Amino acid sequence: MTTITAPPGAAPAGAARLIGHARDIAVLTVRNLIHIRREPLRLSDVTIQPVLFTLLFVYVFGSGVTLAHGGSYTQFAIAGMLAMNLTTSAIGTSVGLSSDLGTGVIDRLRSLPIWPAAVLVSRSLTDFLTAMLCTAIVAAVGLVVGWSPDGTVLETAAGFGVFLLFGYALSWICACLGIAAGDAESAQNVGLIILFPLAIVSNALVPTQHMPAILRAVADWNPVSAVTAAARQLFHNPNPSAAIHVWPMQHPVIACLLWSAVLLAVFAPLAAWLYKRRTTE
Repeated sequence: MTTITAPPGAAPAGAARLIGHARDIAVLTVRNLIHIRREPLRLSDVTIQPVLFTLLFVYVFGSGVTLAHGGSYTQFAIAGMLAMNLTTSAIGTSVGLSSDLGTGVIDRLRSLPIWPAAVLVSRSLTDFLTAMLCTAIVAAVGLVVGWSPDGTVLETAAGFGVFLLFGYALSWICACLGIAAGDAESAQNVGLIILFPLAIVSNALVPTQHMPAILRAVADWNPVSAVTAAARQLFHNPNPSAAIHVWPMQHPVIACLLWSAVLLAVFAPLAAWLYKRRTTE
């Protein structure tokens, strides 16, 4: 029997494959970032919108919402602004994928010797980077208007981390919408119909205690409420939801981690299946 050995210094086949996949992802991620640099208004939903939303909601809602025990609405609102902006800006994933599919870019990429899944992974990484930018802008505006996280450095970092993890999980839901939609406009409309109510029917902007019973039940089990309550707990900001005797509100950090894990486990494979189905029809 003849044994064939790899040349000295050569990487094993599995490692070489992983390196190749990582290279494909990096190249396509850079390609997405170059498109953003050429059309910077694509970032309006994570740059201009967060500033407007934060200022409007803090000063408009802040004048009419009274928190229990006299808590500051500004301290309460910034976690909600992070949740709302990251949730609604996730629609960019569906628009970007749908646009690439509709303009023939994906067909061109399929003709190249690249890992097919790199298209989806690179899109999710690009949107993760824009989510980081959105988070930084909301936090900066919050500091300007008087917000401050009162937890430790590690707790504050964890508060931002749960938002970014949840935003990344949402991007895979939007990837499914973008692949399934016929065009970018449809993807945007459907995404807005799903994600905007998800952001509003939650504890992001107001405490849920005074909502009608049905809405209150939905809001208390809403994953956006869980991630918002988790961040408020980690930031040591006012968190009225802590007084609600519902499991996600009593254990918000665990709840938001579970929600993120479930969303990734369900929608990442679903997006890969939908992508393969659409590009091989």
